[in-house]
Amino acid sequence: MSFASELWPLGAYFLVVVILMVIILALSYVLGERHKEHATGEPYEAGAPIIGSARQRLNARFYLVAMFFVVFDLEAVFILAWALAARPLGWAGYIEILIFIGVLLAALVYLWKVGALDWGSPTSEIRKRSNGVEEISE
Repeated sequence: MSFASELWPLGAYFLVVVILMVIILALSYVLGERHKEHATGEPYEAGAPIIGSARQRLNARFYLVAMFFVVFDLEAVFILAWALAARPLGWAGYIEILIFIGVLLAALVYLWKVGALDWGSPTSEIRKRSNGVEEISE
């Protein structure tokens, strides 16, 4: 049996997919609505009016918190996988997951202590003196 005779089902499948795609796009073009109103070309975000540019800079702390979320969320996946295999792993697996969770808690406490999870102002903070005058400290 030749290599080409084994691949003809894949080629037929690819051809059927391309034909269906062309038919669906053509029907969408023919049957679809065409209208040009004032707000047709503008982005829509939950009914909120557009304010400012989409190209604004975000604080680096936003990215830090997002990265911490991804890391700790991934760790939750590891804990779930351990929970599914907890019985076959026995006491050794239990001790290992306790060490794993301990390291996670230590990392979380460290991040908390260094202020990585603070949403306050990163460079300056306005503090009031006892006499009511505001002071900006860097």
